[in-house]
Amino acid sequence: MTVLKLNVLDLEKSEYTGGKSSLCPGCGHDQISNVIIQAAWENGIEPEKIAKMSGIGCSSKTPAYFLGKSHGFNTVHGRMPSVTTGANVVNKGLSFLAVSGDGDTASIGIGQFIHAIRRNLDMVYIIENNGVYGLTKGQYSATVERGSKKKKGSPNQQAPIDLCAMAINLGCSFVARSFSGSKKQLTSLVRAAMSHRGMAVIDVISPCVTFANNDESYKSYNYVKENDEVLHILDYIPHFSPIDEVDVPEGEYREVNLFDGSTLRLETVASEHNYTDAVSALSAIHEAEVSESHVTGLLYYDPDVPTATDSLGLCETPLVDLPEEMQRPSEESLEKVNEGFRS
Repeated sequence: MTVLKLNVLDLEKSEYTGGKSSLCPGCGHDQISNVIIQAAWENGIEPEKIAKMSGIGCSSKTPAYFLGKSHGFNTVHGRMPSVTTGANVVNKGLSFLAVSGDGDTASIGIGQFIHAIRRNLDMVYIIENNGVYGLTKGQYSATVERGSKKKKGSPNQQAPIDLCAMAINLGCSFVARSFSGSKKQLTSLVRAAMSHRGMAVIDVISPCVTFANNDESYKSYNYVKENDEVLHILDYIPHFSPIDEVDVPEGEYREVNLFDGSTLRLETVASEHNYTDAVSALSAIHEAEVSESHVTGLLYYDPDVPTATDSLGLCETPLVDLPEEMQRPSEESLEKVNEGFRS
């Protein structure tokens, strides 16, 4: 007898899956898709209440492989943040989940990425970062470390853009880095990001098995596994689960209270990292860069940054649900405004 597992909405996980992947076998992006499915199912978010957004690139193909019952918008190259801004302002009742690549985000779309952070748009922004342009035969992207080498060609000579450091400097309210091969850590971070109010940026190192999965590549599977500096072990406790039902860390730990009442529990592994301090987060990134390693975990968190909808003063009802009489001023009110210009 097969026992089906249901989430808090009495839905099977199959309700959150998508089509069959057409990516290269072993691509780290497929693991990220599986984590998104798991996170949305475990968090009990209605699939129909999620809007998945993407741009152009290998990463931006992946929304076809998860949340098949959710809304979806595959935008043009680098323009996903502005499309998401418009959709978010009109219908803030949806949960916005964006998937982008290091090319889509750090090159043609970097201006839009910056301004989405400045506005603190209410969205989860996952960067599937492999350091190459996979769809156009593996050229280096702007995030690859100096000296990193692909399977073919000379080592990269350009300085990299660290998207986590940029996000922290711009005041992003939730910044994390993970690895597609670290399923437990990544799942906890994605679940926490889905419970965050504001922009949550997760930079996920996701090896390209076709062009850059050799040991000389700083974003290859073997290199990341051997040079991963983990800040903490994470446990996510949803608001509908008692805290004593999860694994309690053995060492020192801190609890991050999220917007929806859920909790992210951080057990310290290496050194005491202050996730509430931007300087501490930037120092951790810089020290990892100097040692040619990758620091992973929750880097920075600030729940008090006003979101875009707060700053715009939008009403509680999503604009898309407002009746016509509330969206359009009356003839009397227009006449009063016009009269004010005449006097």
